Amino acid sequence: MAKPSKRIIWPVYIDAQKTRKDGRILAKKDSVSAPDCKEIVKAARELDLDPSYEGERSYPRLWWEHKGRVSIDAGDTKRQAIRQIALKIKLSRASDEARTHK
Repeated sequence: MAKPSKRIIWPVYIDAQKTRKDGRILAKKDSVSAPDCKEIVKAARELDLDPSYEGERSYPRLWWEHKGRVSIDAGDTKRQAIRQIALKIKLSRASDEARTHK
């Protein structure tokens, strides 16, 4: 069976405030606090993953939260792509914070 050409990234996958039971995939130390799809799209663009945003979508386990999702090109493994996106968001937040404290 052929692998899908797109992979779905839900914000809950990298949200440090969520539990593994809620759907977080990464370890807390690798996750970010309250990510939104805009940050995920920006990070995926920087990684050349050709992201597309689908708003008003709900992660099935958290169906009442309409945060949307992001589709990315299948490149590395899904977990590796998620880890790279979370790292980009962390770096982006750190540089934004450094700029505001100058």
